Amino acid sequence: MRAALLESQPGELVVADLRVDAPGPGEVLVRTVAAGLCHSDLHVLDGSVPGTPPTVLGHEASGVVEAVGAGVTRVAAGDHVIACLSVFCGRCALCLRGETWLCVDRQATQRAAGEPPRLSRADGAEVGAHAKIGGLAERLLVHENAVVAIRKDMPLDVAAIIGCAVTTGVGAACNTADIRAGDTVAVVGCGGIGLNIVQGARLRGAARVVAVDLLAAKRELARTVGATDDVDPGAGDPVAAVTALTGGVGVDHVFDAVGAKATNAQALAMTRPGGSMYVVGIGGMTATVDIPAYALWGQGKSVRGVHMGSNNFTADMPRYVELYLQGRLMLDELVSHRIRLEDVNDGYAALRRGDVARSIVVFDQA
Repeated sequence: MRAALLESQPGELVVADLRVDAPGPGEVLVRTVAAGLCHSDLHVLDGSVPGTPPTVLGHEASGVVEAVGAGVTRVAAGDHVIACLSVFCGRCALCLRGETWLCVDRQATQRAAGEPPRLSRADGAEVGAHAKIGGLAERLLVHENAVVAIRKDMPLDVAAIIGCAVTTGVGAACNTADIRAGDTVAVVGCGGIGLNIVQGARLRGAARVVAVDLLAAKRELARTVGATDDVDPGAGDPVAAVTALTGGVGVDHVFDAVGAKATNAQALAMTRPGGSMYVVGIGGMTATVDIPAYALWGQGKSVRGVHMGSNNFTADMPRYVELYLQGRLMLDELVSHRIRLEDVNDGYAALRRGDVARSIVVFDQA
């Protein structure tokens, strides 16, 4: 099978021919239909988030189950599925609390030392699957707790972006923040994740949703999916502009979908006394968040991290499919380009420039 392989960090991807093993106990073999290109992959490509080359990149994928191993009960051959990097063991203390997205024993979903690798080169050398998915490949061999079955009338190409962008963004608004009808919301950074935070806020009935982004096209797209207002941070002080929209009080919920030190500070400053700021964007493994103590004890603000939208993806993703099919969740509008696997580096270059909301690799289905 063909796959986009990262052979060194920093680096670009190389399309290579790999071998995929047959599914073992608890494993699922999936024929990949589509895979999204996520901004967090850029941190892997540039080395600010560690990987273990050689590894197949990509963690946002959809496809059709071809075969299952012994003991698999969640899916069956022929099922249409979405993969999620929130693969969970189901047995650790956090899984048993229902916080599967924070599973502390994901290694239990992998093959043990000494077993044949799931992916390998022609010479038998092992190849990894980034985020335990490896979505940029014609086949996925994953644990059954990494996929969920969905309705077969759901288009699988757009379903791919549910695997990360939608689950993280909509989940941040609905699960982590638990936005209530009438709340005010600001989203700093309107890429794939930020646009879905905007959607989540709309779905929860937020009274005002302010999109903050340097690019006019992304601010316009944010309005399409639910923003009531937009602010260009390059045209003046974004904190003053956002605060003015709420009568000088500040915003109930502010999401930093960028993750830079400057946007962290801006998001916290936009937050009203007693409100909450959420760090969603990845700033790299060594990045820090500076929080003035007075913002906490003097103004009662809260700062929360958001990991994968606090998802229980086996329940959440089928709900997102229903919302899309009902016309309430916008996915087609978020897909900027459909590309071939061979063009994956160009796709990431466009993502780095900010030219796209989401590009998806669509695999040949002959």
